[in-house]
Amino acid sequence: MAPQNTKTGSSSTPAGYKEDHSKGPMLRFEDSLPRLPVPTLEETAKRYLKSLHPLLSKSEFQHSTSIVQEFLQSGGQGETLQTRLLARREDPNVKNWIIDWWNDAAYLGYRDPVIPYVSYFYSHRDDRKRRDPAKRAAAISTAVLAFKKQVDEGTLEPEYMRKLPIAMNSYEYMFNCCRIPKKPSDVPKKYGYKESAHIVVIRKNQFFKVMHDVGGRQLNTSELEHQFRRVYEKAEHSTPIGILTSQNRDQWADARERLLAANPANATSLETIESASFIVCLDDASPITLEERAHQYWHGNGSNRWFDKPLQFIVNDNGTSGFMGEHSMMDGTPTHRLNDTACMLIARNALPFDDPNIRSNLPDPSPIKFTINADVQLDLDAARQHFERQIGAHELKVQAYQGYGKGLIKKFKCSPDAYVQMVIQLAYHKMYGKNRPTYESAATRRFQMGRTETTRTVSDESVAFCDAMAADADPQSIVNLFRKALDAHVKYINDASDGRGVDRHLFGLKKCLKEGEKTPAIFEDPAFSYSSSWYLSTSQLSSEYFNGYGWSQVIDEGFGIAYMINENSIQFNIVCKGLGAERMSFYLNEAAGDIRDIMMPTLEPPKAKM
Repeated sequence: MAPQNTKTGSSSTPAGYKEDHSKGPMLRFEDSLPRLPVPTLEETAKRYLKSLHPLLSKSEFQHSTSIVQEFLQSGGQGETLQTRLLARREDPNVKNWIIDWWNDAAYLGYRDPVIPYVSYFYSHRDDRKRRDPAKRAAAISTAVLAFKKQVDEGTLEPEYMRKLPIAMNSYEYMFNCCRIPKKPSDVPKKYGYKESAHIVVIRKNQFFKVMHDVGGRQLNTSELEHQFRRVYEKAEHSTPIGILTSQNRDQWADARERLLAANPANATSLETIESASFIVCLDDASPITLEERAHQYWHGNGSNRWFDKPLQFIVNDNGTSGFMGEHSMMDGTPTHRLNDTACMLIARNALPFDDPNIRSNLPDPSPIKFTINADVQLDLDAARQHFERQIGAHELKVQAYQGYGKGLIKKFKCSPDAYVQMVIQLAYHKMYGKNRPTYESAATRRFQMGRTETTRTVSDESVAFCDAMAADADPQSIVNLFRKALDAHVKYINDASDGRGVDRHLFGLKKCLKEGEKTPAIFEDPAFSYSSSWYLSTSQLSSEYFNGYGWSQVIDEGFGIAYMINENSIQFNIVCKGLGAERMSFYLNEAAGDIRDIMMPTLEPPKAKM
């Protein structure tokens, strides 16, 4: 999820970029960002075959090579599709040739439930000053509202990758926004922030509308705490309407229509939730362990949530807190920045959290009511059963590796991200005796409306390293192979971030097929589907203010491994369906130790003191 080396702030305008100050500081570079490129057929073919080589037998690779060569023939289908794709890229009305296709195919048109398959979570480190949940919720809301003000007013400073500004357009879908279930594709709905100056608070499955601006002035932390305490006092166990949002998207689209038909007032209730700035879930749980927290923030009991909202902040009865994000219009980097900034502001007491004044004219939190009938009750029952089946099929394990972190990895003169990717490759090899297709997210936000590209982690170099480790080869040769594997990974992720990966280009070419045209053999080759079946789906977001981060596997035969690389620790969140998350956790621990042991002799000895 994370762009490589993302920073905020810049002292000067990079060469080739123009600043349009009429758009405000946050969006001032948007129109001068380059457009997402379309690689040449030849370079994608070469990179594609290179990614297939370590995954296929000799005969399979020869077969795929001949199919790719056929696709490249002059005057053939490949050339025709490439011409169409280039024309789409050059269309002045299309800022990013893939964005509409990708948003639909990967998210809005995706019919499986957002939880557990799309949404993701962060677990915040504890706030020792605020063990009381109302105080914790108030401090988080204050910090988030401070961030929101910058987004609403367009004053948030852009992010930078390799010292170049990156796309900030996805922040539009952060606040006062909601995913609405529709057939055949969902739609994102954005509401005006001035007309919707409220948050929604959920307690015991009951929804409350809480104004965060009253009389043109934002509630301070003491006032927000007062409002949260009123919710704690008023909340009564209610029908879990939120469980409907955990359903298959087509089922939820139908159920939403039946909910609207049950009573005209339900439309107003839905709009109040969907237009809210964000949601605060006050859960009646007290998770302690990292696994307990991960389960709570990832899905909870399915009821005290509205899974279609892009921002949900979860506060438990013991004051622990976390975040859940809906993925369709925003990748993890914006919400990572939001949460990291909010936690930093709280830790440093950087806002006036201690203002004791509470206005007497604050409107009480108002319950958001739904009327249900027999049809809606059937939908609720079906959603509950579906949720329990889905979550019950998943395993989750957290490996909080404390042996070392990026501090030592940098002393080894290694890229921390590539290093941990090889830890994951080695762990999988230990468990299965082979390597299989692996995905890591690379950000393409340096292009207009950019989102992500696939980094294909498995390479000839990574397989050679894992095989050498398994064979207990000479330590120095293993170190050499390891460094070659790191170099191969860094090259691929840099190429992917530059819009020169394999997967999005092939996706675009396939989308250029017209109705009735024959599908090229490259897309029907078993190697095409196998090489993009993510037996390992991985991504990194790191923060010293988080103690967890995660999401689901992509295929039933695979693992979802989210990881954080902090100064002195590496944390893995491992999710799968019955494959043995605990065993994978063991192997990750072992692999991290094994690689450290082979690399330690490479450290330069400390200089003797004079």
